[in-house]
Amino acid sequence: MIEIELAQVFISKGERRIEACPFVDKGCRFTHRFCHLISGLCRHLSILAVSRHLGIRWETVKNIDKAYLMETLPALDPAQLAGLDYIGVDEVARAKGHDYMTVVYDMVGGHLIWVEAGRTAEVFSRFLKQLRPDTAHKIKAVSMDMGPAYQKAVRESLPMADIVFDRFHVMKNYSKAIHNQRRLEFRKADPSGKELMKGTHYLLLKNADKLTEKQSNKLQTLLESNSNLNTLYALKEQLQALWSAPSFEGMSEQLENWCLIADQSHMLYLKKFAKSLRKHCVGICNYAKHKLTSARIEAGNVSIGMIRKRARGIRDTEYFKLKIRQSSIPDNQSMFYLKS
Repeated sequence: MIEIELAQVFISKGERRIEACPFVDKGCRFTHRFCHLISGLCRHLSILAVSRHLGIRWETVKNIDKAYLMETLPALDPAQLAGLDYIGVDEVARAKGHDYMTVVYDMVGGHLIWVEAGRTAEVFSRFLKQLRPDTAHKIKAVSMDMGPAYQKAVRESLPMADIVFDRFHVMKNYSKAIHNQRRLEFRKADPSGKELMKGTHYLLLKNADKLTEKQSNKLQTLLESNSNLNTLYALKEQLQALWSAPSFEGMSEQLENWCLIADQSHMLYLKKFAKSLRKHCVGICNYAKHKLTSARIEAGNVSIGMIRKRARGIRDTEYFKLKIRQSSIPDNQSMFYLKS
């Protein structure tokens, strides 16, 4: 702790002037460099860990980090963006089921270009409408999941751009169909069948080349004993092969053939999934035109997940938004003494 005496001049009753201190903001008890250190530590540690390490209150650490980020983070101004070919949009939550954010990425450059509270069509439209006309007209495609809100915003604001549905999202939905059908098969099975199915959920979802020999043998035994799970697993392999199609037309044909096979089964969850595939066929098959994956979005979501863990207990949505923006820029040395 350093105590500094500052000169004061009383102008009149109730009015005074205090000597300026260039390394401390007005009304703040911490120096600029100390605030820089705290924000640097908060990028990699929880607020609680920084609070205990420095011996200051949890709320003080959080407020210092928030104020520092508000002052130093570069602005995200859609009107200044140029040269966008492909963008990706997704929703993230501060906590499960709470305070959703819309995040937008440049899918070519790989960096975050916008983040705002909410996940409605109006929120995403707000970003799209701020783009310069010459920038908006050059966007070829937008990557997203199958939620209707973002689709509506693109169709209204970027009518010439294609919508590309995220491959990961499609396979995730199919994994849910496998999970639900396996649960149904477990209920119908006799005691020996139930014993055989125990611990096999991940085997059905995992790629065959990632399984050990023991796991492969166990999976093979399960598939030979249950025709429905065997069909689901075979269709999973065929579904993954869709993304190898050389053209939009070829991918559309393969998708329809896949759905016809699904229609012939008596599995309700499989038929519902096939119906969803047909409904979103154009967006899924647009992948063949643009080869647009969600890899950058998923990488961003991993970073945001780490922020969520470190910021556990935070209810400040604006602070969470600032932390997301911070994660998209390079990290800087924040120690007091820097190497020359």
